[in-house]
Amino acid sequence: MAYLHDADTIVASATPQGRGGVGVVRMSGPLSRVIADRLAGQTTLRPRHATLCVLRDTEGEPIDQGLLLFFPGPHSFTGEDTIEFQGHGGPVVMDAVLQAMIACGARSADPGEFSRRAFLNGKLDLSAAEAIADLIDSQSSRAAKLALRTLQGALADAVAVLVGALTRLRVFLEATLDFPDEELDVDQNTQIGDPLGDLLLSLDSLCANTEQGRILREGFTVVISGRPNAGKSTLLNSLTGKNSAIVTDIPGTTRDLIREHILIDGMPVHIIDTAGLREHADTVEQIGIERALQEVAQADLILYLVDDVAGWTEDDTRILARLPASVPLVKVHTKIDVSGAPPGVIDDVLYLSVVHGAGMDELRQLIKARSGLQHGGEGLFLARRRHVEALQEARRYLQAAQVLCEHRAAPELLAEELRLAHQALGRITGEFTSEDLLGEIFTSFCIGK
Repeated sequence: MAYLHDADTIVASATPQGRGGVGVVRMSGPLSRVIADRLAGQTTLRPRHATLCVLRDTEGEPIDQGLLLFFPGPHSFTGEDTIEFQGHGGPVVMDAVLQAMIACGARSADPGEFSRRAFLNGKLDLSAAEAIADLIDSQSSRAAKLALRTLQGALADAVAVLVGALTRLRVFLEATLDFPDEELDVDQNTQIGDPLGDLLLSLDSLCANTEQGRILREGFTVVISGRPNAGKSTLLNSLTGKNSAIVTDIPGTTRDLIREHILIDGMPVHIIDTAGLREHADTVEQIGIERALQEVAQADLILYLVDDVAGWTEDDTRILARLPASVPLVKVHTKIDVSGAPPGVIDDVLYLSVVHGAGMDELRQLIKARSGLQHGGEGLFLARRRHVEALQEARRYLQAAQVLCEHRAAPELLAEELRLAHQALGRITGEFTSEDLLGEIFTSFCIGK
């Protein structure tokens, strides 16, 4: 796999824009050492040692004094000759250093291009490269720890175990196809079916861990739904600890989506307050209702609120029929401070009072339980939705292979399902990945990474 500009020398600031005590400029490519020598005046650079120097522009005018570090390829982050200049973090100074390097033959790096070169040069697998961005963007300390585990190869190692077992199955099966004259005695149940069953069990475990990692990375999305004046906005304000939504006795106050972010025991949760669902609404409110239904369809969990004073109505039954059955739903009865109902879970319904706080701790624990997220980090790593989808796809192919094996189908059909499962697993680490997907992944990185 080759990159379009793999012969270029690229340069970018590795520190955020703005003022700082220290600013770092990173350069990678075949001209890195030549450009550094020209700007620093033929300074003797020892690999992986800091050298104090004064950088000068192409006219010989001094720009900044700082430290130069040289990482010769292939023993560098990108696998190429890499130079880092650590100078003063003023935006004018940093820009002058960048422009001087560009004037000597480098070009500005694209977003994520350093990490992309590391992947293409075999320094990182794709899941580890993605973990760099995830570590930077972590929303909690637990997510940061799991992103580091992924960066260190935890996900790739787990996938490698599956690929190894799958490869052994494929080799054995292909041998029976390639050498039919040998009349190999193949018992599909014991020699293929049993290992295939073990492989599926291991894959199921990895799928569960990866789904938890996805939730820690992307957050668990909870949509608050229900009829007008059921207490949706009041509940949102209580969960977030601030007045995010307007609360009145007038039905239909909330007409658009209100999104907030909270943490529950380190788990990022996206709380979305929606317009009250009812049949008769004006044009603007109807738009809000349509947006609410669209958001509900993409949620991980629906909290369906019911005013316990009014109780369950025919409108609730009609609204419930419009909600997607594929999204888990929890019924929450509010305003028990008025109705007098006891707080807690009764017959799979949670009763609470936002005003008095009764039942709110139970609600937080219920959200966490429905996410499936567990304490501890054994076997977990930060994961992306594409990782989950690739594993689920591999599972579908392996399940199809298992059915074929049980019915003693032609080995050619079984071999094809195993090949497709192998290909799905390979997309996680980048073994089978399209250029379009690579572009999508790496352009989402920040510049300088």
